[in-house]
Amino acid sequence: MRTRPLLAALALSAAAVLPLAAPAAAHGDSVHLDLTGQQNGHVSTVATWENDHDLVTEEFAGTLSATAADGRAVGPWRLVAVPGRPGTYTTRELLPAGHWRVTVDCAFPSLGHAEREFDVEAAAITDPAPLGLSTESAPTPVTAAATTATPAHETTDNATTWAAIGTATAAVLMVAAGFWLRRRTRG
Repeated sequence: MRTRPLLAALALSAAAVLPLAAPAAAHGDSVHLDLTGQQNGHVSTVATWENDHDLVTEEFAGTLSATAADGRAVGPWRLVAVPGRPGTYTTRELLPAGHWRVTVDCAFPSLGHAEREFDVEAAAITDPAPLGLSTESAPTPVTAAATTATPAHETTDNATTWAAIGTATAAVLMVAAGFWLRRRTRG
């Protein structure tokens, strides 16, 4: 007889926790990458979630590679966040002048892939920092020999924060319900 109320409390607690996990899964399981253009040799891409088209503002690890019409190849270069433009990523390196087939891939927070061709003019090196990065804050370039991708930046969106708070609250309520049932069956 003691297990029936305990199982009922466990089922009720599980039912309370399951809806809290839904916001995390709402984005879907793949990232849509859109190569939006190039400016002064820096190719930019916008990352959105495939299912709901929200901007990817979580930790992001992606690379860019390119092959020229004459056979030259560059990359993989790490994609970095563009300050002030959530979900937009570029490289620190400049793409040389020429006709390029550009490929971007995302490995984290989920898989994504895109390709597009660009004609790149010779870059004017008046501002060597990519798209809004000041020269003081521009980190050193990542070489092609790097084998591990690191997140470009670390942020947490509101849905993730509220899901964590809800899960913690549900866990505390489950423990409290267990103690209450235990005390009730003893008394």
